[in-house]
Amino acid sequence: MRDLPMEAPNTYNAEPIPEAARAEIDALMRSGDLFRYTAPENSPVTLLEQEFAALLGSKYALAVSSCSAALFLALKALDLPRDAKVLIPAFTFAAVPSAVVHADCLPVLVEVEDNYRVDLDDLERKIVDADAVLISHMRGHTSDMDAILRLADQHGLPVVEDAAHSLGTTWNGKNIGTLGKIGCFSFQSYKMINAGEGGIMITDDAELVARAVIMSGAYEQNWSKHAIVGEEAAKWQNKLPLYNLRMQNLSACVIRPQLPELARRVTDGRSNHDYVAARLEASGYFTVPAPLGPELRAPDSIQFNLNEFSEGQARAFMDATQARGVSTQVFGLSKDNARAFWNWQFIPGDVPDLPKTRAMLAKACDTRLPARLAREELDYIADALIAAAQDVRG
Repeated sequence: MRDLPMEAPNTYNAEPIPEAARAEIDALMRSGDLFRYTAPENSPVTLLEQEFAALLGSKYALAVSSCSAALFLALKALDLPRDAKVLIPAFTFAAVPSAVVHADCLPVLVEVEDNYRVDLDDLERKIVDADAVLISHMRGHTSDMDAILRLADQHGLPVVEDAAHSLGTTWNGKNIGTLGKIGCFSFQSYKMINAGEGGIMITDDAELVARAVIMSGAYEQNWSKHAIVGEEAAKWQNKLPLYNLRMQNLSACVIRPQLPELARRVTDGRSNHDYVAARLEASGYFTVPAPLGPELRAPDSIQFNLNEFSEGQARAFMDATQARGVSTQVFGLSKDNARAFWNWQFIPGDVPDLPKTRAMLAKACDTRLPARLAREELDYIADALIAAAQDVRG
């Protein structure tokens, strides 16, 4: 292990927005036309939808204000009954069960294994009483989608993919987000494509996207500016509520020039992740769960489990990494963590008994690892994590 002579890398700043965005943004600012429906056709948001759908290999895309908005619209577009039971992994971000509650449905939490993937036995037990499945590929870790889709199909249930952390990940060569009925992605600053905020949903189902378009805020005849079948949208005009979750043109101008950068970011992110993972594994202090066989990941962070740390040692490890400038959290031990299911007190009923997930969260660590980092910065992070473990374990 090396000393730590350099300054700790900043793992929160994103890559600069490509220079190609400047002309589009300047023209938009001069026009003052930030609303997606002012132009008769081909507004920046419309073009983004067309380009993103082509990139992922889907028929339709709908750009909205956030991934949470996309998840909410996906559930509303499915026309689930009030209080429908929606299965979600117990390891995800609080925004996911929040979107379920917002859609007047009930989140049902499914156990998660040490490798951060859904416990298929628990899923099989709970799916018999469910109305839909929302699979969150948390931090880009893909659960066994073949098994999940097979179970959902057996019970006639739709599958929505929360792919906020998985843009660029593939499963058996197919893009994550295209496996279920609807896939939802994030453009928040810590994701592969950065617009500060923003989201998008994709689907091949014309009726689902028509319903989502209307509810996103396509009032009057504005649905005609979307790439959807006209009669599908027209029949829902004035029959569905408008939630006004639209994306504005400035966000699209920031996002579109980053789409050609995605492949390079995915390659760099995977290389960075695998390099740091190998160093952490070799130390003996940590276990980095391997991807499943069909999964080709697109990481922008790294998760690892502490090996035989007591709770006190795990807390001391967090403090020791912070002292070295490498912010690392243990999901289940950091205060009010939004990824710890017992903090989702807005879900009706008592906190469920999920011993597997609780045990995993008590030792699972999370460190930012953006694709832009250079090798010496990766070494700094790996050295800091290993040194912090040595501090508390001796």
